[in-house]
Amino acid sequence: AVAAVAAGQTPLQRRVVKDVLEYFHGRSNVHFLYKEREVEGVVEREDSSGTFVQLRLGLAQTACRKRAPQRHCRMLDSRRKPICLACYKFDTSDVPKVLDKYHNCGPSHYLAVKEIRQKDEAECRAVEEAGKGGDMLYLPGMFAFSRGLP
Repeated sequence: AVAAVAAGQTPLQRRVVKDVLEYFHGRSNVHFLYKEREVEGVVEREDSSGTFVQLRLGLAQTACRKRAPQRHCRMLDSRRKPICLACYKFDTSDVPKVLDKYHNCGPSHYLAVKEIRQKDEAECRAVEEAGKGGDMLYLPGMFAFSRGLP
């Protein structure tokens, strides 16, 4: 079922899913390996500043511990099934770089709480605006070698 889900995703969506899984497994309170259960509410919009991707990733806990991952980890139906909201903005280069990102993972009922949902929406709007207009991010060294000596 996971392969079927991945087949319908764009490369940027797959990249967001992979990144969110890495983020989730990197948390200190996560002791088991989680697998992608479903991807919902996918939004992918392009504009002159880049591509905005938003999705909800449903995860399922497996029987494998995070420290010793194996190839075949069966999903545990009765265990926790957190949901992660992810918003990413990529630039327009050939290998898109992340301009800004936001993710929030928690139990499914937690993300439905009005205050959290409003914060998530505000954060995602800010991520979508990244790279637009005059607020272009200046990175040190970006223009340092734009001209050579005569």
